[in-house]
Formats: sequence, C-alpha cells, structure tokens
Amino acid sequence: MNDYPSIAAVDLGSNSFHLVVAREVDGSLQILHKEKQRVYLADGLDDKNHLSQEAIERALAILKQFAITLQDFPLENVKVAATYTLRRAKNIHSFLTQASKVFPYPIEVISGQEEARLIYQGVAHYIHHDENRLVIDIGGGSTELIIGKHFKHKLLASRNMGCVSYTKQFFADGQITAKRFAKAEVRAEQELEVIFANYLSAGWQSVVGTSGTIKSILAMINANDAEQELITLERLLELKTQFIAAKQIQALQIEGLTPERQVSICGGLAILIAIFRLFNIEAMQYSDFSLREGLLHEMQQKLAHKDIRTNTIANLSERNAIDKEHANRVSTTAKWLFEQVRETWHLTDSDHINLLDWAAQLHEIGLGVNSSGLHKHSAYIVANSQLPGFTQQQQTLLSCMIRFYRKKIRLEDFPALHTMQHYEILQLIVILRLAVLLNQKRITDQGFKLEVTAKQNSMFLKFHNKWLKEHTLLLADLQQEQKYLKKVGFLLDFH
Repeated sequence: MNDYPSIAAVDLGSNSFHLVVAREVDGSLQILHKEKQRVYLADGLDDKNHLSQEAIERALAILKQFAITLQDFPLENVKVAATYTLRRAKNIHSFLTQASKVFPYPIEVISGQEEARLIYQGVAHYIHHDENRLVIDIGGGSTELIIGKHFKHKLLASRNMGCVSYTKQFFADGQITAKRFAKAEVRAEQELEVIFANYLSAGWQSVVGTSGTIKSILAMINANDAEQELITLERLLELKTQFIAAKQIQALQIEGLTPERQVSICGGLAILIAIFRLFNIEAMQYSDFSLREGLLHEMQQKLAHKDIRTNTIANLSERNAIDKEHANRVSTTAKWLFEQVRETWHLTDSDHINLLDWAAQLHEIGLGVNSSGLHKHSAYIVANSQLPGFTQQQQTLLSCMIRFYRKKIRLEDFPALHTMQHYEILQLIVILRLAVLLNQKRITDQGFKLEVTAKQNSMFLKFHNKWLKEHTLLLADLQQEQKYLKKVGFLLDFH
C-alpha cells in the first residue's frame, strides 16, 4: 500500500454526497472504497437562494462521517467539489465556515462548466468511442450536457434544471398529472433552446447518460425487461404513463425505484424526456462513472505534475496573442519577490505562487479590447472565460488580482473568500503590481540589483549603487505606487 498512495474524491451534490477512495496502480486507478449519503441539499434552498440551517446541519453530519474515513489522508490527496446548490447558495460563506470546523479538507465550489468538464472526464476514462458522443448528467439542481471525442470535450453546458428543483416546481404537492408533466417538459426544452443549435451543429454518434436519476430510470426499465441495456424514448413514455396512473408520488410503487429516489424522480423523468425529444435521441447507454471519477483522474494528473490549469492559461494566452516574453519576465520577477517575502508573510498555500504566475501571464489579456482601462478589460475577460481546471474561487481571485495590478486599489471590491483573507489577497496584488512596475521598460535585463525586506504590512526595496536616482521614471512610478498602497494601509519604502 505504501507504494500506491490512496487518493479520494468527494462530490457534494444537490441530492447526495459521495466519497470515492482509489489508488493508482501502474497508471490505472483502482477503486478501493465508496460512500454515498442522501442529503437533499437542494430542498433547503429557498426562493432567494438562501440555504436553510437545517440543510446545512444535514450536510455537516455527513461531512463529519467523511472526515473519519479520510482522517489519514494528506490534504493534497483529497479533492472536494461542491456543485449546483452550494454554488447558488447566497450564504455559501457561512456554510464553508461551519464545514471547516468538522471537515479539514478544502471545499471547492465549482462552476457549472467545470462540473460538466469533470463529468465528461469521468466518463471518457472508462467508456471509449472513436466518434463524437453526447454525455448527459441530470443532478438534483442542474443538468450537464457535453459533446466530446476521446478525452477532449468540444461543447460544455450546465443548465439550471434538476430532478429535485423540477419536482419541487411542477409536482410540489405530490400530485402527478399529464398536464404537469407537459409543463415540466416544455420548461426543460426552453432551458435547452440556448444550446440547441450549437449542439446539433457539432453532432454526435452515441449518447451516454450518467447520474442517479438516469440510473434509476434504467433500473425501472430493467424491471420490465432485464435484457434492456439502453434507454429509449418509447421506454421513457411508458414510465411516464405508469407515473400518471399512480396519481401521487407517494403511490409510485415501481420495481427498480428506491424510496430515496422516489421523491425526486418525476422532475428527472420530465427533463430526460424533454432532452430525448428536443435532440431527437434514439437510444442512450448508462455509465456509472461521472464527476467523482473525473476528480480522481484530475488529481492523478496533478500529483504527476500535469496540472490542467497550466494548459488552460497557455491556451488563453495563445488565443489572445499575449506578449509572452513580457508576461514571462513579469512572472519571473513576481516569483522572485514572492520568495523574498514568503516566510515573513506566511504565504504557505501551494497555489499562491501559481496565482502570481497565472496573473502575470494574463494581466494584459485585455489589450485586444482597449489599452485604456486595460486592467478592467483583462479582469473582465478572466472572470467570464471558461477556465477548465479552475474553481469559481480561483477564477474570482485571479480576476481580482488582475483588476488591481495597476491604478487605485479598492478593498471593498475584494471577493469574500473562505480560504483567504483580504490582507493575503492584498499581499499577492502588491507583489504583482511591483513585478509589473519593475518590468515597465519591457527589456530583458534592466541592470539593477535589488534587496527586499518585508513586515506584515510593509515592504522595503533597496536598489544598489544609487541606481534608482539615475532612473527617474521608475522612481516617479514607485512614488506614485507608494501613494496608492498607503491608501489601503500598506507601507512601501525604497531607495
């Protein structure tokens, strides 16, 4: 076992929480242990997207159990992803604060696009096709649709419709009617209209379904036909007829349908029927692999020093024709400054230096929009681009760093992050600002030698041989920077 360290993925879904433990053996992952706990988190989300304390308590109880299972796992060997309900919750910071007291591993709230990408990776590592495939995952609060080939996705979409949310919306009192199904199906088709043309244009030759909803639907189909391995529209409509005949959710007594899934299955069935009809799907196979396996393979790559985020930044830089030589100089300077202050400022997170590198690489990405207000344009592009591998928090933080790499700093516009305080964000921004400023002439060797010392809220730059006095432009820029930083409580001194 010591030769094959275990890794774990935790999926904090809207309906259930999942834990999977695996180990890598000769390049392949072996699943060692699985845990699944119903949490019905989406039930606790009100009309204003506030998560009830009762739902939070249910989640905390399960996280306590998971913490016991994972107690011997190092932080870097555990990946935790929170999906639809927690990314919608307005009081997410409160949840994360409470969770940190019972669960020591960082919880990453991922975007719908990132959820879709990870789902596809989970499927792609276990089901192989040589042509385009459409992957569909119906969760408690959202539905992800992905078109890809082999290990590469081509289109990603996450729509705000799920088995729990649709059951609450269209079958709230437990009554099942044809009219209610029709309304739910039409609403689902409306939700899908925005992606329909692009998906139809890309095309696919096979369809794969994953998630508990689709698994339950296949189980009910298998109850009538044990040999049936595919889901078809005909079978879905037969199930709908059975549902309507039952009249009430409580009365759904169909073989293959578990009591836990019974309470949310109507919304899930309506969504799947709408997808089949709109996309004219003939048949779908089921995959038991999804987001959790995607997380495991992502972690496997990261531990092997193949971080997908590096490729994401490189691709974004390439598409926007960034001056790579200048970006690399800024990055090198930022990393050097970071090393000078790391211990004093207690910058211990492994991603701190990565964030500085990524921000340096992308700080001029907005030049294609306009050089005036460059930092604002760059921050907007980073905040609103698809960044595979990045969590919502990482993307938000990266955008913030770029937004304030020059000009006035507005502390009130810093994001509220569970894993980082405002003063830590400011420290990273100071490093980035100085790295950009010190490379203002965009030349390889500026000819100065520099010593850096720091305290909690201050930094002192010492240029050798009176170099600074001979370079009046940089001196003036440092003096202006001194004023900017003083307004946010940071002391910059130099000579």
